[in-house]
Amino acid sequence: MKTNYQSQSDQRRNFLKQVATGAAVLGTGILASPLSLAAETVPVTGASDADEWFKQVKGTHKIVFDVTGPNGLMPFAWPRVFTLTNAATGTPEKDCGVVVILRHNAIPYALNNQLWEKYKFGEMFKIMEEDGKTPATKNPFWQPAPGTYKVPGIGPVQIGINELQDTGIKFCACGMAITVFSAVAAMQSNGDANAIKNEWIAGLLPGVQIMPSGVWAVGRAQEHGCAYCFAG
Repeated sequence: MKTNYQSQSDQRRNFLKQVATGAAVLGTGILASPLSLAAETVPVTGASDADEWFKQVKGTHKIVFDVTGPNGLMPFAWPRVFTLTNAATGTPEKDCGVVVILRHNAIPYALNNQLWEKYKFGEMFKIMEEDGKTPATKNPFWQPAPGTYKVPGIGPVQIGINELQDTGIKFCACGMAITVFSAVAAMQSNGDANAIKNEWIAGLLPGVQIMPSGVWAVGRAQEHGCAYCFAG
């Protein structure tokens, strides 16, 4: 494996520290601004488009993997395990409906390598390289080199986002997380929050559908018949 991860609790504490620091610098009431602005800005992502997207989730067996933060290989290995073991028990991959929701601290996995480098997502989200000391400089699950990921007893596994998409697994991303974290990035760099948010939306990986929020997507997935699995 190429990447090691900090615990979720540490990531959440780091996120709250980042937001609180930005609030202290920019003045009282700023802490709430990303969320208050979100009510105005997130709908441009198209709730109707997101609803239509969920109608495309077909299959005999349907499941949603809820990814709230880095959790090693699990957010990407479990969808592969689901389709492989269904195939082994008589249901081809094409007859499985699999949705992966990237939200909260998992949002950088929905974004391209250029944004990882520019906004130092490895540092921001405490996602480290194999040495456990160096922050990752690119999305480790987008177009990984063959043989990058191995599972004991199984061997190399194809769990890059692009590889999973090729088997019909669908990915979506939390628009609220993009709004909040891009605002945090703007606070840290004295940049324009709306401009950075739009840049992040433009930098979504191919085939990743933006959602009004990740929790909205969790609800919609289950309304469309997906079983729920927490993946990190």
